[in-house]
Formats: sequence, structure tokens, C-alpha cells
Amino acid sequence: MEQSLSLITLGVADLTVTHSFYVDGLGWTPTLVVPDDVIFIQIGHGVLLSLWNSEAMIAEAGPIVDARGGDGAPPITLGHLTADEKGVDDVLDLAAKAGSPRVIPGERRPWGGYSGYFSDPDGYRWEIAHNPGFVVDESGRVRIG
Repeated sequence: MEQSLSLITLGVADLTVTHSFYVDGLGWTPTLVVPDDVIFIQIGHGVLLSLWNSEAMIAEAGPIVDARGGDGAPPITLGHLTADEKGVDDVLDLAAKAGSPRVIPGERRPWGGYSGYFSDPDGYRWEIAHNPGFVVDESGRVRIG
């Protein structure tokens, strides 16, 4: 199997609320919206974020199981990098204005960067980070360190 990722799919409870948060609140542009089913948003070169009605997702892919066996946020964090620390704070402010139910302010981290978190309406956590050691070259290869 080729080492790649083309689609990240998140099961969501209410597509209207999800659309309001990502499209109206964060200002993202959908690639395709299928009412009451799915919203596709291009998030990178050849990469889509799929926000899929969780009932349809469960019917097709099987039940969602919390790997930790408890309640709370799904055990996944999505990352968004900014050019500087102010960019982190700006995105966190935008998420709060868009209605994020939880925002954790940015702070300097032991790994040498600055990051904070917000949750979308379904509890998916986004890490917003400035990592001065994260470099993407012209070919798209990532170097960390």
C-alpha cells in the first residue's frame, strides 16, 4: 500500500450545525455539499475533509467504538500549522467566535513551539500550532527537527 492519506472522514451528529461551524464560522469553502448526508472540504493538495452524517457512517462502516472505553472527545487530534504564534491565537479566536464549545488558549510547549486547541461541535479536537521545526520543502516533503 502506498503511504498516503487522501480523505479524513469525521462522523457528525448534525450537518446543519457542522456547516454553520466550518463554512459560516471558520470561513471554509465546501467542495461538495450533499444535504443531510455529507460535506466535502478540500484541506490540502489532493486531500479532503469529509464531514459525514454519523448515522449514515455507522450504517455503512459499522458502529463507532471509543478505543478508551469511555465518554469524552474522540481519541484523535487534527492539526493546523500557522506561520507564527499570533496565527495560533488568531485561529483560536476565530474558532471561539464560530461557536467552538471548548477553546484551550495557546501556550509555549516543551517541544519548542506554541499551540492551543479548539473543539468542533462534535467534540473533534483541532490543535492549532506554530512549530518552527516543521519545514515543508518545494516537493511537499516534511522535515521535523
